[in-house]
Amino acid sequence: MLRTRCVLRAGVLMAGVVLAGLVPAGRALAQAESREGIYLQNQILQLRQELEMVRRSGGGGGYPQPQLPPPGRGGAPAAGGEIVGQLLGRVGDLEEEVRRQRGRAEQAEYQNRTLQERIEKLQGDMEYRFNALEGRGGGAPAGGAPPAGRPAGGQQQGALTPPGDVPAPPPGQPAAPAPRTPEIALREGQAAIGRRDYATAEAAAREVLASRSTTRGQDAGVLLGDALLGKRDFQGAALAYDDAYRRSRSSGRAPDALIGLANAFVGFNAKVEACQTLDNLRTGFPRLAGAQADRAAQARQRAGCR
Repeated sequence: MLRTRCVLRAGVLMAGVVLAGLVPAGRALAQAESREGIYLQNQILQLRQELEMVRRSGGGGGYPQPQLPPPGRGGAPAAGGEIVGQLLGRVGDLEEEVRRQRGRAEQAEYQNRTLQERIEKLQGDMEYRFNALEGRGGGAPAGGAPPAGRPAGGQQQGALTPPGDVPAPPPGQPAAPAPRTPEIALREGQAAIGRRDYATAEAAAREVLASRSTTRGQDAGVLLGDALLGKRDFQGAALAYDDAYRRSRSSGRAPDALIGLANAFVGFNAKVEACQTLDNLRTGFPRLAGAQADRAAQARQRAGCR
């Protein structure tokens, strides 16, 4: 009988050591104020009460007394080990629940961080567009006032410029270059990507996006993602690719946006999200071929997808 109590007390001490390492995780889950955290805290408290009952009763309170074999056969240690094994099993289950809760908390933190970065990126884009608009309209005098150094009449009497006509530049001054079209900007941006001039490619992509071109906006978004990916701005690239994909989810450039998004996820070690993106690509576009199929296969290999 004395040997049985010693074994039981040793088991209780072992369970207490494991439970002591679990208490900080239980406190963290209580602060989360979720159903899972409250349930896990109740389980830990119940286990502590059972361990306290075992201590007070000398190892036998709260559990059916095992049938001890005759002395000399070694049955008492086996019975004590069974009770300790049950307690350690419950502690292991609670530790697994703690790990799951931590994983959910980390996932929520990542989503919040991604949303914050997207908001900051949108704010930067708006500021860039406003500055571009102000730069285009800054050369015209406000309220139709004549430029400084010219008489109020503007021209000689009888030579007024008809409304709607653009006056010719003064002699000897070159004409202002016409603004380049979105197609020209995208072509020059792609050429910059080829020579790894990512800053020039980014400027060309943002120029097209600022023009609010409805036909080339998705191409500009993919180009912006490629430029930021080349600059190793993986989070900014992920946002650019995601915006490009959302512009048209069934177009021919949508697979390029998803592949770029997966590569950006791999860049900041979010391989689970990268594999999920590539699975969505396979579901939405099951007949990829050529360069897109090769790039998708390389992205799956880098992300370690099954």
